[in-house]
Order: sequence, then C-alpha cells, then structure tokens
Amino acid sequence: MINIPFSIIVESEFDTDRIAKSFAEILLPGDIVILIGNLGCGKTFFVRSSCISFGITNVSSPSFAIVNEYEGSKIVYHFDFYRIKNVNELYDIGIDEYMKNAEAIIFIEWADLWKEVIPKNHYEIQIDFLDTNKRKISISKKNEK
Repeated sequence: MINIPFSIIVESEFDTDRIAKSFAEILLPGDIVILIGNLGCGKTFFVRSSCISFGITNVSSPSFAIVNEYEGSKIVYHFDFYRIKNVNELYDIGIDEYMKNAEAIIFIEWADLWKEVIPKNHYEIQIDFLDTNKRKISISKKNEK
C-alpha cells in the first residue's frame, strides 16, 4: 500500500504495474481518480493494472466509447475525455449520475480537459515522460471545498 501524496520515477511497465496495484489497495467505492498526462504516457496501462486488483481483466481504452463499465470485486467506470468536443456531450451521457454512484470507482483519463465536471474530492495521478523508458508518477488527493 502507498501513502498519499506519492511520487516516484519508474523505469519499466513492471514498476508501473506494481505502483498501480498498490494504489488500488486504497481505493473504495465512490472514489474518483483522474489521470493526467500526454498521449502514450501510460494512463490506460495504469487503469488496467489497478483493475486487475479487482479481478477485472478486460480493460481497454474508452477513447471512442467515452466510458467503459467493468465489474469484478468492485464496479469500475472508466472514462476518456480526449475526444469530447464540448461539455454537453458529457451531460448527454449522464456524467452527473455516474459521478454520484457511491458503489463504483471512477477512473477518468484526460480529466484536465473538462475539469468543471470533476467533483472537488478526487485522487489525481499525473504521469510525465522523462525519457523513452522513464516516467514520473505523482499521486495526490484533492479535498477542495
């Protein structure tokens, strides 16, 4: 299990997988996790590794579907805001209802594109490229009023 805030430099997918699984241990139903980072930095990989801890093995990028729903030992909603052109698209799919679901854990990739729909209480994961193999993963808990 990891302590938040947390920051580490990883040099392999194995390291990222280990961090994601450790992070998943602290998640509870109702938690919202936003992932921020450039294209190809490992956001979906981090979500996939986290979900394995819940017995979910069919995680894929929701880029075109906007949201994927998974069920294992926990219910998970996995969003990708990358292709959203305006905030009304999120309201059209019922983003408010998803966010209010206290039974699910929600992961949102590219959440920084539509911050206005993100509840003030959430985990934030920032993944930054350092070079071809190295990433800096920073995890914080936001409890804004």
